[in-house]
Amino acid sequence: VQLQASGGGLVQPGGSLRLSCASSGSIFSGNKMGWYRLAPGNQRELVATITTDGITNYQDSVKGRFTISRADAKNTVYLQMNSLKPEDTAVYYCNYLSYRTGINYWGKGTQVTVSS
Repeated sequence: VQLQASGGGLVQPGGSLRLSCASSGSIFSGNKMGWYRLAPGNQRELVATITTDGITNYQDSVKGRFTISRADAKNTVYLQMNSLKPEDTAVYYCNYLSYRTGINYWGKGTQVTVSS
């Protein structure tokens, strides 16, 4: 499974960005896709995940601001980020977990910088 993330960039506080992650390769039904982030000096943390059944999970700090969705016809997951804060600054990584194999796949990160 290959993951290609896009959509990062520089935005002012209060602004919005939309991240996309397209998956290709051996894609099977029964999986969970999501986003994690890594900020300098911090450990990698979960941002949001979504299963093939549409069950979502969010980190508390992004609830109400971020929305994760997926388009299975395109094997793509999205992260709409609104009301961005400087503390959201990080490298964001797309993740794909196959329920069939138990293998986690990671995409290359995309930088999100929130600064005035």
